Amino acid sequence: MNTAWIISNGTLLDPASGRRATADLYIEDGLIVADRPSNAREIDATGLTVMPGLIDVHVHFREPGHEGAETIATGSRAAARGGFTTVVTMPNTRPAVDTPEQVRFQLERAAEANAVELRPSACITSERRGSELADLEALAQAGAVAFTDDGSTVANDALMQRAMEQAAKLDIPIMDHALDPVRAGKGVLHDGDAARRLNLPGIPSKAEDMIVARDIELAAATGCAMHIQHVTSGASARLIGQAAARGLPVTGEATPHHLALSDADITEDDGNFKMNPPLRSPNDREILIESVLSGDLSILATDHAPHLASLKAKGILKAPFGVVGLETAIGVTYQLLVVERGMAPLDWLRRWTEGPAALLGRPCPSLAAGAPADIVIADLATEWAVDPSEFLSLSGNTPFAGRLCRGRAVHTLKSGGITWSGVDTFSGL
Repeated sequence: MNTAWIISNGTLLDPASGRRATADLYIEDGLIVADRPSNAREIDATGLTVMPGLIDVHVHFREPGHEGAETIATGSRAAARGGFTTVVTMPNTRPAVDTPEQVRFQLERAAEANAVELRPSACITSERRGSELADLEALAQAGAVAFTDDGSTVANDALMQRAMEQAAKLDIPIMDHALDPVRAGKGVLHDGDAARRLNLPGIPSKAEDMIVARDIELAAATGCAMHIQHVTSGASARLIGQAAARGLPVTGEATPHHLALSDADITEDDGNFKMNPPLRSPNDREILIESVLSGDLSILATDHAPHLASLKAKGILKAPFGVVGLETAIGVTYQLLVVERGMAPLDWLRRWTEGPAALLGRPCPSLAAGAPADIVIADLATEWAVDPSEFLSLSGNTPFAGRLCRGRAVHTLKSGGITWSGVDTFSGL
């Protein structure tokens, strides 16, 4: 891990300084350094873009409980292949991450995998049941960086307020899966055209909007940082933007699949198009894109949710919710936001770095001397088609199979060590 590197002739893209320039980058002892190191290996980055490693604040690695779909080791390798150097894991494992022991388990497994910096979130409520608060202080002391019952919301308003009051004192954000369980009912798709065409129960956008409005009110009352996960409703995106404009500690994330797809793309009974919350209407999708472009939604996150192929093959009604996303994130979002919508590459990068880092209370990732050598070297010009058989993830449940993308990670470095390399462009020692 202490190899010295010269990354030569790359286009440096630094979200902290706003710098975009062709230059060499030097790495020694796990840090970016100002002076050219001796006895260094070289990575020829001609034609490639050198960026701080991406941060994904929303992944499911399924360990413990569902290791057939993903483990911490395989998920970490998939993250590295996708250009990520830091991930935040969700606590809806079996058992759930609602004790300090389970937090430490996540950290220990990640250290063994040694492919990515894994930071666990922990449950808001015991066993994610929504009835009794977990010991948030003990979870924070063990290493939890956020609290969430992801997969479900804390529907009880008073209980959520208590959680937010405690989290505010601990200076740790709450991340909410904002979906009212009563209004969502047993829905499996957006309550729209695809659900009616396939004769499947729908989930109305109002189920999301009402919880988002509640969470914003509670953020105002408690001062707790509230992060809305996987925003899908256009109305919710606008509420989040308005709250941020008022100076409230409210942020929201958009996923690649909710940005790139709508329920109009569901043409058959395919379980790979089932996720929670669901793909919304084309109009909702357009508002989500506009909100990411404007910064009202300041974070991109994958909600990487692997499942066995045999379960996804059961069709939309019976298949589990969720899709994988770590290995397609760069390609899908760069193509959509930068190539098709004209977003500045630096702003696109900031949604994967600056926004997530701010949520975690970290400075903006940087390529300046002294910064950790957490780096992704990407080919942002290459076009490629998604092939799930190539994934390092144990699962291939993606709605993007065959989709043409632009951009992918070529090398990923964590603390100066290579965690993913797609091609051999090394020279030297």
